[in-house]
Amino acid sequence: MTRLAFLDLVPVVEGGTVSQSLANAADLARHAEAVGFNRYWTAEHHGMRGIASAATAVVLAHVAAATSTIRIGAGGIMLPNHAPLVIAEQFGTLDALFPGRIDLGLGRAPGSDQRVAHALRRTLTSDANDFPRDVVELQSYFADDGRTGIVATPGAGAKPEMWILGSSTFGAQLAAMLGLPYAFASHFAPDALDAALAIYRRDFRPSAQLATPYAMAGFNVFAAETDAEAELLASSQQQAFVALRTGNPRQLPPPVPGYRESLGAQGSAILDHVLQCSAVGSPATVARGIAAFVARTGVDELMISTSIYDHEARKRSLRLTAGAMTEMKVAA
Repeated sequence: MTRLAFLDLVPVVEGGTVSQSLANAADLARHAEAVGFNRYWTAEHHGMRGIASAATAVVLAHVAAATSTIRIGAGGIMLPNHAPLVIAEQFGTLDALFPGRIDLGLGRAPGSDQRVAHALRRTLTSDANDFPRDVVELQSYFADDGRTGIVATPGAGAKPEMWILGSSTFGAQLAAMLGLPYAFASHFAPDALDAALAIYRRDFRPSAQLATPYAMAGFNVFAAETDAEAELLASSQQQAFVALRTGNPRQLPPPVPGYRESLGAQGSAILDHVLQCSAVGSPATVARGIAAFVARTGVDELMISTSIYDHEARKRSLRLTAGAMTEMKVAA
């Protein structure tokens, strides 16, 4: 049956603080663990006032220390920003602290604009071979196979579960070639979802880590007791997406009644596109949306994203989502 994962960008809400966002992250992870989620991921973003997960490995240590059994990972680390040795050391440390619970999802986007990329002191190139080479180098550090001539300490012998992330077919091809699990960012970039999953499954080569393809896809869920309440909660994320796509990124704003109806043609088109893979509503509405998405994609795991302004409402959305999945399994 399809498993549930939770993607938390550690949003900083308007009127809130980074400290509170980090406290909320630990609380959400504990809550996700209690209601049956399989894993908690956060992602590397830089230079964004509304996201507090830039120091991703540090945030993961904080969250892992607050939980007991749920898998904790990066969804993902943007490898062009880092020397692979540094990531081997960071995630080798996490694996030593929390053995058997650490995931390492790898993406090839910078997670920032060019100004921020230069501030990170990495020279970015357009060579498509850089990312695959860096992934293989990182694998070598964990395997401690001597190919790099360097022993990563910590890192050598560590066994974080490595994933390839993507929003195009490039990542699908690489994940298939290396025999790694694959996660598609359909919660904000849905266009190539079906093509990427088809390529991944068709071209998958078994590896020491994985014998058969294992795919996960992002899906936005805003669940509440009623459809109307869920629509209101979703307006915070809708405002944030429109602001980002029109060049005015902001912290996560409070919900606005009737926001979707107030938009002009440009804003409506942005949301229609970016939120294609979403379910907004009561538990029954959410269950139907999830069932349709799983039937379409056949994914092994669903990565739920739910950016809601009110922390308790966000926790409730996760609980209702987990309940909807349980009802679906019983019905099946």
